[in-house]
Amino acid sequence: MNNGGYTRPQLVCPAGTPAALRTAVEAGADAVYCGLQNATNARNFPGLNFTPAELEAAIAYAHARAAKVLLAVNTFPRAGQFALWREAVDLGARLGIDALIVADLGVADYAARTYPALRLHLSVQAGASSPEAIRFYCEEFGVKRVVLPRILTVAEIADIHRQIPCEIETFVFGNHGLMAEGRCSLSAYATGLSTNMDGACSPAADVHYEEDAARNLTTKLGPFVIDRFACNENAGYPTICKGRYLTDARNEAYYAFEEPVTLNLAGLLPDLMRAGVTALKVEGRQRSRAYVRAVVSAFRKAVDDILAGGEASLASLLALTEGQRETEGAYRSKTWR
Repeated sequence: MNNGGYTRPQLVCPAGTPAALRTAVEAGADAVYCGLQNATNARNFPGLNFTPAELEAAIAYAHARAAKVLLAVNTFPRAGQFALWREAVDLGARLGIDALIVADLGVADYAARTYPALRLHLSVQAGASSPEAIRFYCEEFGVKRVVLPRILTVAEIADIHRQIPCEIETFVFGNHGLMAEGRCSLSAYATGLSTNMDGACSPAADVHYEEDAARNLTTKLGPFVIDRFACNENAGYPTICKGRYLTDARNEAYYAFEEPVTLNLAGLLPDLMRAGVTALKVEGRQRSRAYVRAVVSAFRKAVDDILAGGEASLASLLALTEGQRETEGAYRSKTWR
């Protein structure tokens, strides 16, 4: 505790590459999370993630600077393909990771039985949002921390905290994430690759851009049109949940599922800390090193300012948000829409 009455939360930051990991540590991350270059993690994209040798070097780098490394093995194995997930758990344990982030029951069971001293965190992909579900993972597999989905108010988080025996980690910046984590089938319907099994939402090979004579841009995922942008609009990476659609009931395209907007909980950090949140998570393993440095540095200063009795100010991060828009989402109120 400090004189402001807060317990110091861990700042958990993304590392999509070894260079991003070093950047996050240098910027003040207490812990970084990363994945291997295969389907065992939920950001399985070309050019991202770590080889075993890179992971080993990254762990040594982070530990030398008092930072922790969390390995995401947070997708769901297909029947008959468990060996890849087992190998990922074995590798993480052998290299000395500080925690394993898991979602699948079988992966959690294997890790808990084979490496009982290995710390387990429950991924948001598991979709555990009730005290009963969280306690099940704690009692059965010894889970030490749960990453809560981005659909809960601060008051609900505080209530859950009082009823569970493990730490709480919440997202504070990045993807808004309104879809039910661990249950997404939209991208799989369009491409044949599962977000939750193959780790690839809108895989790059299925993304297509078409420009007309007026330089208007159409974006597609597989055979499906996801959005159309006028020549003066900024086009984001196409995902079905953030696309605009025409329906028989409406005469203009609209965001049917989720608008492109970034979660920013800078203004709620003291409330989250009072609610019992142990770790503050920044999303963005697909982001650049510049993004990682800016966001991690800003949140490092914000948390330290709060602990010193001051206020958090992260207005400078608006330029890094989707569509130059930010929201506190469901954390403040269920009526944010």
